[in-house]
Amino acid sequence: MRSMSMKLHSKEQAKEGEKEVKEPEEQSVRKWEPRVEGFLKFLVDSKLVYETLEGIIDHDHTAFACYAELRNTGLERHESLAKDLKWFEEQGYAIPVPSLPGLTYCEYLKEISEKDTQAFICHFYNIYFAHSAGGRIIGKKVAQKILNNKVLEFYKWDAGELSQLLQNVRDKLNKVAEKWNREEKNHCLEETEKSFKLLGNILRLIIS
Repeated sequence: MRSMSMKLHSKEQAKEGEKEVKEPEEQSVRKWEPRVEGFLKFLVDSKLVYETLEGIIDHDHTAFACYAELRNTGLERHESLAKDLKWFEEQGYAIPVPSLPGLTYCEYLKEISEKDTQAFICHFYNIYFAHSAGGRIIGKKVAQKILNNKVLEFYKWDAGELSQLLQNVRDKLNKVAEKWNREEKNHCLEETEKSFKLLGNILRLIIS
């Protein structure tokens, strides 16, 4: 899944990227002009997506027992986002309601989680791994520009060394995928572009 996702990055985002820059969020983050209001929209929609994703994983899915393999990974983010939004509120900012990009993604996650486990696993991977890689860089650059270098809880992992947490999840995903045939594995990979599109819609809120 990593090689597929790298192809969907632009050269400005990653040295392995192959995609031509078309959207503002595909440019190097150094060129962004974020505002707190847009960043808050991004955080609110991100919290909704993580709440939805983590709620699906924690639910007892009789038909998709593989989801249980992905519980309590240490990568969970919705509680950290709740703390960050509380901090913004304490600073006097009005917290917006979730917007269309987040609501749309959550509905899609719910839909595929019930009928398309390969597609859902692809989104699980991209949501967490994109945030732990490029997402951290974006968070740092945005904090430098508008938050006086404050590091939000969203960009901290207290459950252990991040590299080890990610490797543990890779091992779990490989275990899940061992039971798939070639067609199912290909279907999982083919969902990557959809995942990038939906995540990109949320990321774009930062510079909205």
